Amino acid sequence: MSTTQTLASPDATRGWRMAAIALLAVRFVQGWIYWGGGTRRFIYAPSKLDTAGHWMAYKFQTAMPGALLGTDHLVAWLLQHFTLLYLGVVVFSAVEMIAGAMLIIGLFTRLAAVATIGLSIVLMLLFGWQGATCIDEWTMAAANFAIGITLFLAGGGAYSVDSWLARRKPRLAGSGWFNWIGGASLLPLSERAFKRLALVLFWIAVAFIVLTYNYYRGSIVTPFHGGPTSPAKHHWTLSQGQLAANGTVRFHAYVDAGTPAEPSNVLRASLISNGGQIVEEWDGMLLARTPKQAFKNDFAYQKIHAGKFGLVGPVGSQAMVELRPTQTDLSLPNGPYTLQLVSVNGHIWSLPLTR
Repeated sequence: MSTTQTLASPDATRGWRMAAIALLAVRFVQGWIYWGGGTRRFIYAPSKLDTAGHWMAYKFQTAMPGALLGTDHLVAWLLQHFTLLYLGVVVFSAVEMIAGAMLIIGLFTRLAAVATIGLSIVLMLLFGWQGATCIDEWTMAAANFAIGITLFLAGGGAYSVDSWLARRKPRLAGSGWFNWIGGASLLPLSERAFKRLALVLFWIAVAFIVLTYNYYRGSIVTPFHGGPTSPAKHHWTLSQGQLAANGTVRFHAYVDAGTPAEPSNVLRASLISNGGQIVEEWDGMLLARTPKQAFKNDFAYQKIHAGKFGLVGPVGSQAMVELRPTQTDLSLPNGPYTLQLVSVNGHIWSLPLTR
């Protein structure tokens, strides 16, 4: 008996259906996760797609600091091109909703599983670094990636629209294209080819999970670490510093780490001479009165701005900031200076300046 015949034997077919029954809960949960994500934006919380409110663009911007493989540049580019950004958010949400619904009812199960694999990769690249107490987004993307592979291999051969179609239309059940995307029965492969495909997908999953985990947290060949981009501790990167003779300071700020759940708050800014003397200082009350025109934000969503107690920087925000001196008669001699920002948590970020 050939290998192909062995896979198509009654015992093998029965075993395949039993496997599909065993995976019913997995198929439903995977479908519900993505169905829930898509329907929240289209049906239950349409404000997520309402550009007048706090819509999905804000979420994508928070991903920029730790996004992998250059996807941070892609997000930054999309944030500057509203039409493509909105289209991308709508398409992403629609794929989530449709693929989720297909898995729940078992329609074209393998095709839907492949879609969830793609979504998991995108989510890992963008949000895998986030999670204030643990890498929550990594865990979700990693689990969904493995589930997607399992459902692609197993198909939806039990209690599904695919199996109903196969029973109603025997010719459809015998077609290769239907079994590749529908999954009413085993894949149209020999036992050896199926095993080879399953092992290739297994090793891809191993590489995807282990390498990303090692990158984010170590604990594989290196000690545990908090990740290249901290998901819990805010950080401001300061650059492009300019210092005028009258003490006006201009600089570019990028909040490139921290939890998206809360913004970073700067309560004091100081201009310090080379000798360590504070020549100008802005406390929380002064920073809170910084006018809107002093902020030239790079993006229209997450913005650095003046809050009640100082400067507020949501994760992913970038802006040129201008601080005007409090002293009207200040005249700074030439030389090196340092700008220091101090957060509510006591973190200090510095930028060398030259007059």
